[in-house]
Amino acid sequence: MSSVKHAIIVSHPSVHSFTMSVAERYAKTVREIGHEAVIRDLYRLDFDPVLKIDEIPTHGAVALQHEVSRELGIIGGADVFTLVYPIWFGSPPAMLKGYIDRVLGASVSYRAIRDKTAHPLLSGKILINLTSSGNGRAWLEEHAAWMSLRNLYDNYLQQAFSMASSQHFHFENISPDLSPRFVGEQLFKVEEAARQVCASFVYRPSAATEMDAE
Repeated sequence: MSSVKHAIIVSHPSVHSFTMSVAERYAKTVREIGHEAVIRDLYRLDFDPVLKIDEIPTHGAVALQHEVSRELGIIGGADVFTLVYPIWFGSPPAMLKGYIDRVLGASVSYRAIRDKTAHPLLSGKILINLTSSGNGRAWLEEHAAWMSLRNLYDNYLQQAFSMASSQHFHFENISPDLSPRFVGEQLFKVEEAARQVCASFVYRPSAATEMDAE
């Protein structure tokens, strides 16, 4: 059986941020389990989030920029797409939104979404959101930010890209002055989340094995 592949897309300007630690711990855990992990660190990649006019699906062919084609080649074949980001003003950083627009949504038209056309990259795959916020989740819920985020970046993306399922793991009250103990506790929760995701994949014998068994 081929290895399960996780495409981990992380967006934070600081390489020393809690967000980056989450992405790295998630990747480390799935690799220890035997899965493949590919991290796309958007800020260190200097990814351009601005959608180009030629990338918008029209009646003609879509002209993808080199960096988009490169990203599609790197994350292609992934079974799990994990988005790691802080919640800023109720939504992900613009860098991540641009990656969704340009890469995950490459060549996808509103008609394809409306008609529930299978997505060539994401159809049948798993979507994971690992988010953090300076305020508590209760505060986000009180101000309608939590429901809005879940509706757009969990439910809508899963349905629009014809993905099999989505899960969301959130880390609250994250600030620059966190104690090492608190950080350690949160990263242990990241490990638990990663193991939970990996546990959803079970061994399925290949067609050849089934034939041999007969």
